[in-house]
Amino acid sequence: MLTWPDATLPDGVRDALVGPGAPFETAVEDVLGTPMEVFDKRPRSMVEILRAGAERLGGRPYLVFPERQLTFESVLQPVAAVADSFRTKFGIGAGDRVAIASANRLEYVLAFWAATSLGAVTVALNGWWTGPEMSYALELTEPKLLLGDEQRLQRLEGSDLGALPVVRFEDDFAGLEAAGANAGFPEVDIAEDDPYIILFTSGTTGRPKGAVISHRSNIHFGLATQLRAAESIARTIAAGGAMPESYVPCSISAAPMFHIAGLTCTVALAPRNGVTMVFPPPGRWSEETQLRLTQEHRATTWTLVPTQLWRLLDWPELDAYDLSSLRTVGGGSAVWPPELLKRLEQQIPWARPSLALGYGMTETNGHGTSLRPDMTYIHPESIGSASPTVQVEVRHPVTRQPLRDGEVGEIALRTTASFLGYWRNPEATAAALDTERWYHTGDFGHIRDGYVFLEGRRHDLIIRGGENIYPVEIENRLVEHPGIADAAVVGMDHPTWGQEVKAFVVPREPGGLPAEDVQAWCRATLAGFKVPTQVEFLPELPFNASGKVMKQALGRPETETGFVQD
Repeated sequence: MLTWPDATLPDGVRDALVGPGAPFETAVEDVLGTPMEVFDKRPRSMVEILRAGAERLGGRPYLVFPERQLTFESVLQPVAAVADSFRTKFGIGAGDRVAIASANRLEYVLAFWAATSLGAVTVALNGWWTGPEMSYALELTEPKLLLGDEQRLQRLEGSDLGALPVVRFEDDFAGLEAAGANAGFPEVDIAEDDPYIILFTSGTTGRPKGAVISHRSNIHFGLATQLRAAESIARTIAAGGAMPESYVPCSISAAPMFHIAGLTCTVALAPRNGVTMVFPPPGRWSEETQLRLTQEHRATTWTLVPTQLWRLLDWPELDAYDLSSLRTVGGGSAVWPPELLKRLEQQIPWARPSLALGYGMTETNGHGTSLRPDMTYIHPESIGSASPTVQVEVRHPVTRQPLRDGEVGEIALRTTASFLGYWRNPEATAAALDTERWYHTGDFGHIRDGYVFLEGRRHDLIIRGGENIYPVEIENRLVEHPGIADAAVVGMDHPTWGQEVKAFVVPREPGGLPAEDVQAWCRATLAGFKVPTQVEFLPELPFNASGKVMKQALGRPETETGFVQD
């Protein structure tokens, strides 16, 4: 088992960080029936974080959108106003669900905080979903209110929403804010383990699952992240280095708010860590916008998926922008290739000392393992060591017994940051989260010399540009086509996206099914990033003795046959 800290932490530093009276003092308490390590001096709700941030940070910018900016203090009034309208107009109260389907906008943040302040649960719908995908999530969670932007809500036209009220951000939201302009901030009793947001993760059954995050789990992740930063500073000082230069943190937020990286790990915790969040205009992410906003706002942080960093480093005008304010470049979603780290060191060397990469998932609020800045270039193929307060084991995938170092098995994590379970899916919850609150990730890896190395991603998981794609969902759609007898989907390496989706299709009649028809069939009900970019036709799929498709053979170029059409 791996735990924090490792043996390299200098004597006395641990007690100075988490010992009695320390800034991050920890204790063992009962969490949902299991003794867990918690932070003793912690806020008890996300609302407490928002209000304490307003008091402590006052007029410092919090949310910077192209059309409007709010400080940590001034955000309270519109949040209170929207919350009052939610309560009086729609009857929203503790435990009710409020669904949001939108690109990143100020209205999204205000609606999220308004729901949270009432003790309600935000349902964050994937903004890239099709209408049928969103309809399924709405049926599952039964929200009392749906808000969104025009582009996403249009996808639901023709769907049976029943009596569900719908608020369009472009037309209706300003009225909600104006109607509650004189309202006071809600006073609601919120327990630490109350749910406050549902984030969706792809499921191996082909249907998305709603991971339920509590106030406690999100707060614990935030404090653990701050502890990791404090540990890095303590190591530097213990090694004879100087205290790092202080700065006001500012982040260019490129991640969508329906992801942990775009909401729970950043926007929701900014009032705690004082980060100014700068948002690009709605639309596709672009290199030019990321660089321009970094220069204009003297941004200190980039949090990116590998694809975005590749594109920035390849951007021909990179050197034309002043990026000297950058202190942190990091992210997750996949192991960062050594070549990418080398390029970053060559082109933006001043960001290297603060580089931090991590491994986690929606179910753990992003908490899991992390690669310390001083180890990033020494173990670039690793996903790091145990993050503060996390226990890591590699277990046998069937018996779930711990394995020895070097043996490959399923990665299991235990942390107070873990989710409550999957919304209305007790079977999936029991399969992933055991009675001792160990979360079984489905990812395979091994432990060596105190570091975790990833071997396989959740069986057949495809990661394209930071988006998780489970092949079974696409396969289920493909075999619904009247001209397709069988199909298998795999991920193929791609130089910038990381992976792309490839479909191996067995047609019912040879030669009568163009690849374009296969892609159009998928595009009708699946988000664009799930549509196969390659289609290969085969007379049959390879099966093993137990009747399972041998996808490892399909994914090998030397075993591919047939005609590939992009």
